[in-house]
Amino acid sequence: MTLVALALILWLAAWALNVRLANGPGSHTPAVRLAVPAIFGLTLLVMWELLVRGLEVPLVILPAPSQVAVKFAEELPTLWLDFKQTFLKGALSGYLIGCGAAFATAILVDRFDFLRRGLLPVGNFVAALPIVGTAPILVMWFGFDWQSKAAVVVVMVYFPMLVNAVAGLQETTAMQRDLMRTYGAGYWASLTKLRLPAALPFIFNGLKISTTLALIGAIVAEFFGSPTMGMGFRISTSVGQLALDMVWAEIVVAALAGSAFYGAVALVERRLTFWHPSQRKQQH
Repeated sequence: MTLVALALILWLAAWALNVRLANGPGSHTPAVRLAVPAIFGLTLLVMWELLVRGLEVPLVILPAPSQVAVKFAEELPTLWLDFKQTFLKGALSGYLIGCGAAFATAILVDRFDFLRRGLLPVGNFVAALPIVGTAPILVMWFGFDWQSKAAVVVVMVYFPMLVNAVAGLQETTAMQRDLMRTYGAGYWASLTKLRLPAALPFIFNGLKISTTLALIGAIVAEFFGSPTMGMGFRISTSVGQLALDMVWAEIVVAALAGSAFYGAVALVERRLTFWHPSQRKQQH
């Protein structure tokens, strides 16, 4: 029980340190903003390690972080192959195709009102379909390689992106559109110079939501058929072999890839929508 007691002491010490940093005079400096979540995350990892070893939790129930790290280092080539198959081929290609198609459809929906009335209700219906029901069908249609995973991702990201883009294109007021018409601006000039810039926060909202959906869709699709590689395939087979350390190593890769993907889109959003109130820095 020594390790368990040490974990509780560590938690209390880290809590006190974080409270002191968050409420201190330098709480708004970049170093403290980075230090608080870093201390919190490291504390959770160390507590995990101490509790698992202190309580002697079996590997098949919950491996310690050090065991996951060792497995991660040992299986790095396999993890890289799975990353390429699932993220670069399945998730990223489906993300680009689905979001690109949704954006083009949003322009058509904005241009032709009958599409708004006919397509959006169908989109809400399709978006509500369970992925575990549609994924096996798409795998049978497009085969067992990455193309079927990309198809699943397209289905998952298309309608969230479409709904956000359509909502963004309606963001401008009637007075702003009338003002553009008084300047002699046609539809396309009004679209590119007024409505698309106003729609950017909504479009990026759809893009950010789709980053996580894309990775989830690609991994889930691999449970229903895959060549002998991919995160979903590896998780499925490793669970059957009770190799939970390998399952957690794949989860770490998925978490890192998803976080980096989301962060990259959020960074582009900050660069392009710096004028929006949500991106302005608080003045202290």
